[in-house]
Amino acid sequence: MKLPNIMETKLTRISEISKIKPKEIFTSIYHLLNKDLLLMCHNELNGKKATGLDGVTKAEYENDLENNIVQLTKELQNMSYKPAPAKRVYIPKANGKLRGLAIAQYEDKIVQLAVKKIVEAIFEPKLLDCMYGFRPNRSCHKALKALNRNIEQGRVNYVVEADIKGFFDNVDHKWLIKCIEQHIKDPRMIRLIKRFLIAGIMEDGKYIKTEQGTPQGSILSPVLANIYMHYVLALWFEKKVKPNFKGESYITIYADDYVCCFQYKQEAELFYKTLLPKRLSKFNLELAKEKTRMLLFGTFAEQNTKGRKPETFDFLGFTHYCSKSRKGKFRVKRKTNCKKKKMQIKEYKNWIKLNRNLPLKEIIRKTNEKLRGYYQYFGITDNYRMISEYYWNVRTLIYKWLNRRSQRKSYTFKQFEKMLETYPLLRPKIYVNIYEI
Repeated sequence: MKLPNIMETKLTRISEISKIKPKEIFTSIYHLLNKDLLLMCHNELNGKKATGLDGVTKAEYENDLENNIVQLTKELQNMSYKPAPAKRVYIPKANGKLRGLAIAQYEDKIVQLAVKKIVEAIFEPKLLDCMYGFRPNRSCHKALKALNRNIEQGRVNYVVEADIKGFFDNVDHKWLIKCIEQHIKDPRMIRLIKRFLIAGIMEDGKYIKTEQGTPQGSILSPVLANIYMHYVLALWFEKKVKPNFKGESYITIYADDYVCCFQYKQEAELFYKTLLPKRLSKFNLELAKEKTRMLLFGTFAEQNTKGRKPETFDFLGFTHYCSKSRKGKFRVKRKTNCKKKKMQIKEYKNWIKLNRNLPLKEIIRKTNEKLRGYYQYFGITDNYRMISEYYWNVRTLIYKWLNRRSQRKSYTFKQFEKMLETYPLLRPKIYVNIYEI
């Protein structure tokens, strides 16, 4: 049995204190950024991730690991350490736009992970159960299960589907620090977090100041975003909104993505039109109007829409819709969001096009890895048809691009079928039961 190391024990103890004493303020934690913690973080980091501006990899950093960690520890303890600007790269989003990611230098990743571990140990016990993003032992599927329970078992008739405009780019640094200082008042730790927030971005050789926001792609960013959402939205909803509403109300949050459910129309409208915009405005945030709306949704949605099909809403890559069980009982069902599905098919098309000349066995092996990952996320109760469609799309693309390798290697459809008997593709499978806690 693996024994926990000293640093893990210390972090666990901090977490226990934070849980037992909800109002505890930690004033001396910076000393935890020591050689042992930094070495532990180095060992945990994935060496295959993209490199920052200096191009240093984990393997290269390990060439002189002892001296590198000792020097980094000294710089942190005498406060001379300053993180370098992050390198900006872009990845495609489901809507066709690009999402900017900030890639830090390797040494900065070590420090970010160390700070994350300390801050997370303090704040994780404080975060409410309605929050699921980037938290230990929580996931997208658990958020979907919670939302499903709220709608099917609660008295939900209205849903507010909301989106914060450019949340990660618009986090107010002053407000964020105030949120952190609710439980951390070690001036050196606060100063270090501020240095990460204002480290800046390098894009196309140009330095861009980061006077607001917490860049996506940063190891530290998710925990800081969770702290911000906790105070801006989750705690406010639980302590101020729910107690003042007569009907039932629920909120499910994953990072900056969230869905609110209400029993009464007037309360849903008050929240959607007045309370939510006002609350976000206080923290210099605003709703993305094109992605925010209120809709009839729940047990009585169909009869209240006078025979028309109730509207649907999207959350975490799934389109949720009102339906019924085989016994005629109301059910919430979900299917892969069409934009997500198209993007995933396009990604596979680009991959097979570039890799069609690999050995056949390797193509099928890597394709099965991709299929397994897809099924494990989208293979959820009621979504079998959509993951089957994805399977058939992938199969068709393989047939098409194998036949473009050369005339000599072309397949007839019967030959292709025969080949798949030798090298079978992974068949669709439901991995997640929405009703299993």
